[in-house]
Amino acid sequence: MGKLSGKVAMITGAASGIGRACAIRMAADGAVVTIADINMESAAQVVAEISDAGGTVEAIYCDITVEESIKAAIEGVAAKHGRLDILHNNAAYVPIEVLEADVDILTIPTAMWDKVMEGTLRGTMLGCRYGVIEMLKTGGGSIINTSSMYGVGAFNRQPAYGVSKAGINMLTEYVATAFGKRGVRCNAVAPSMISTPLLRSFIPEALVKLNEDATLTPFLGEPEDIAAIVAFLASDDARYLNGQVIRADGGTTAHLPTYSDARRFFGEA
Repeated sequence: MGKLSGKVAMITGAASGIGRACAIRMAADGAVVTIADINMESAAQVVAEISDAGGTVEAIYCDITVEESIKAAIEGVAAKHGRLDILHNNAAYVPIEVLEADVDILTIPTAMWDKVMEGTLRGTMLGCRYGVIEMLKTGGGSIINTSSMYGVGAFNRQPAYGVSKAGINMLTEYVATAFGKRGVRCNAVAPSMISTPLLRSFIPEALVKLNEDATLTPFLGEPEDIAAIVAFLASDDARYLNGQVIRADGGTTAHLPTYSDARRFFGEA
């Protein structure tokens, strides 16, 4: 029996990338997994992949920019299975046009800034709201929010994304503080740049290499690396962790920003 055996889990944005890896890992660990996404075609592919491996999984439509959609998805999962033990608020509002326009606060359209906050930050808050409501009915559960290293320290791009993720960090602490004594744990995982097909499709290789160089590991993280941490936070092994932001970044934010250049200067491998 896996460490998540018998637990009911819902993961937003699980049709691809980190969310997909988390769904596969949780199912492998024994959880009953619901993939919540707007891309139902890709979600169906993940369902088939997990089912073929012997996991228990289903897909449900969920748009994190629409409150009723989040509410309906969470309530639907809890109603069908009688409980909700794990909620991974993983989805973010990051369409390509936002990634391209989110350069600085002087140029990003105000409406686009608002949409990022509405989708990424408010969407995560609403996930926590309706997740907590269901978890309190059965004695608690584990909520994991996906943050980012850009929510821990500023980058020279993506201010809207970074601010929304920094808000998620504080939201995580507030949820844990308000409901921890009633059995709800809420933690966040803050990944660095992770090697996903989407990332490789639009991030220049030189920038990927720069991020890989800034890690304290010999490699850039893979989605499965984050999934292992998320699955741990979902499990009872993490029962004494609450209100924490886990910097799952290969050590990227653990050193001075001059680290990479200095390493080259001193001729270190």
